[in-house]
Amino acid sequence: MPTDLLQLTADLVAVRSESFDEGPLTDLVEARLRSHDHLRVERVGDNVVGRTQLGRSTRLVIGGHSDTVPANGNEVPRIDGDVLWGLGSADMKGGLAVMLELAARHPEPAVDVTYVVYAREEVAAAESGLGELFASRPDLLVGDVAILGEPTDGAIEAGCQGVLRLRVVLHGARAHTARAWMGRNAIHRAGRLLAVLEAYEPRRPVMLGCEYHEALQAVRIDGGVAGNVVPDRVTIDIGHRFAPDRSVDEAEAHVRATLAPVLDDDDEIEVVDSSPSAAPAVDHPLVAAAIERHRLDVRAKLGWTDVARFTEHGIPAVNLGPGDAKLAHTAEECLHRDSIERTFAVLDDLLTNGA
Repeated sequence: MPTDLLQLTADLVAVRSESFDEGPLTDLVEARLRSHDHLRVERVGDNVVGRTQLGRSTRLVIGGHSDTVPANGNEVPRIDGDVLWGLGSADMKGGLAVMLELAARHPEPAVDVTYVVYAREEVAAAESGLGELFASRPDLLVGDVAILGEPTDGAIEAGCQGVLRLRVVLHGARAHTARAWMGRNAIHRAGRLLAVLEAYEPRRPVMLGCEYHEALQAVRIDGGVAGNVVPDRVTIDIGHRFAPDRSVDEAEAHVRATLAPVLDDDDEIEVVDSSPSAAPAVDHPLVAAAIERHRLDVRAKLGWTDVARFTEHGIPAVNLGPGDAKLAHTAEECLHRDSIERTFAVLDDLLTNGA
């Protein structure tokens, strides 16, 4: 009798696994994977990796994170007809359910498979369980291509845009507001910089048929001393999403060049955080086969996902998972049966028939 994937997802949702508290769910996943003799299973902290060792010419990595954001009154799973409601149902315990069922059904897949379940994706990048694995056991993650089960509703979301966060400090000179002409208002200076950002025309490069859409936005501003003081300093935080045809360094150079006309020599600009982009991997034979055989929708991933970590380590990667990403992190998060079954069918076919 086929496994009820929606119920399996509900069972995973019932095990709470908010970031830094993934241990119980990791125990469950580890036990499931260790129950299969065809897998070599290793655990590193709260990360679990199960691998086939069949000597196939191609190795597919299928990965996903075990953590969720904090509960919002939706920690108890509820199935209503063909819809599962609950924290993490879409992001991404539906993807984990698909992985566990694939591992159970395919003792001799057409390609070697590595199943990776990692912790702490929903928090700062420095805390990432996948980052921990790449740093301490990169041998466990070797592969020819990776598919991450982030919610895409069964479509291919190719690559991802990079993230750059910068802090700009504009300087002025303090003065009493009664003699404002004796100072230089740093907050007023911010107007020219904000005008540059408002007028910015984002690039929309197309790569392998996928159109990306960049963004350059002020996301925070802070300044002011007192009600009777001309401010001598204002800080503006800027976020930049950049397409996969640019590296982090190239994206930084672009932002600096864009802002240069409104900056003085004593102003400051620094990068406070960055994450690389990832090129679309829709031309990899396994991914291309899945797209062609199942007539999958293909679109660019505008947000950032861990496909960038794999790409950075020489493993092309795409996003393919059940669930609607627009509902992730909301109290209305849910998963539809047809979404998880369609996603499972694609991956089941790949493990059965390869490319």
